[in-house]
Amino acid sequence: MNDPTDQRKTEHLKALGHDAQIERHASGFDQLRLSHRALPELDLGAIDTSVQFLGKTLEFPLLISSMTGGTGDEIMRINRNLATAAQACGVALAVGSQRVMFSNPAARDSFDLRSYAPDAVLLANLGAVQLNTGFGIDECQKAVQVLAADGLYLHLNPLQEAIQPEGDRNFAGLADKIAAITPDLNVPVLLKEVGTGLSQADINLGLKAGIRHFDVAGRGGTSWSRIEYHRRKDANDDLGLVFQDWGLTTVEALRMAQPLLANAKGDYTLIASGGIRSGIDMAKAVLLGADICGIAAPFLSAAQESSQTVIDRIEQFHTEFRTALFLLGCAHCDALRGNDGLLL
Repeated sequence: MNDPTDQRKTEHLKALGHDAQIERHASGFDQLRLSHRALPELDLGAIDTSVQFLGKTLEFPLLISSMTGGTGDEIMRINRNLATAAQACGVALAVGSQRVMFSNPAARDSFDLRSYAPDAVLLANLGAVQLNTGFGIDECQKAVQVLAADGLYLHLNPLQEAIQPEGDRNFAGLADKIAAITPDLNVPVLLKEVGTGLSQADINLGLKAGIRHFDVAGRGGTSWSRIEYHRRKDANDDLGLVFQDWGLTTVEALRMAQPLLANAKGDYTLIASGGIRSGIDMAKAVLLGADICGIAAPFLSAAQESSQTVIDRIEQFHTEFRTALFLLGCAHCDALRGNDGLLL
């Protein structure tokens, strides 16, 4: 009998390949205009795009965001190609939800990626709602261990779970359970939405729980609500379409999060994801305060082909990002981050 969690991963990939409207094209970045510098006083080749993330240096602020995991040759190939490319290009990688490896031990191999990316920042990933279904510190530690991960994403996906036919919908009391996990885990916990944005109220709860790394993951890119619509049991159930554009755009979420974290005590990491589709979008996200930019969908078809195809796509993003810094007169990422004077 097929494991239902494993089967769901395959169905998600199938939906992504057959419905172009899952990509919503509404993250808010197109509405931002940047000030061009005709005399940047910089050497393009000398621009430093590197950043620090979880104690390691990235070549530029790119995180390949969570996509998939499970059994089957395609899923295995995707994750290994992504890990190989992350290592080659000096960027970070987060895996898809690892819940599947607890219901199907054979899925563990799809997350055993450290040998493919010995130096890269790797992030493990579990749904925070699983803390209400019997998961605890042991499962979190096992998710981290299989990757030898540098951090653990606890993802928040109430909309997806509400639409999903077999969704886990009890999100009551999760903030306290996250707070109980955070100090006991041997790597940092990162709080992440999956495409509808973190609000200021969410970030405040995260701060109280001891979280220091936030991925706002706004709407405008991949709509998980629309993906789950394709898995509905009733042909008349259109809830996934009604809510396909629910939530905060990535730009709105960044603008809410940046001043909140800037005024908080200590050092915090702000990750922007959700509809970032070019190096220019990355530059805009960093300008709005992001330390790291998460991108998933543009790498999926590349990962289905080969690691070299993923590498080529990453290098394209890197070239676009470096060019944007050059044309904005920014010699490094710190000169861009939070620089509102570059917005028209």
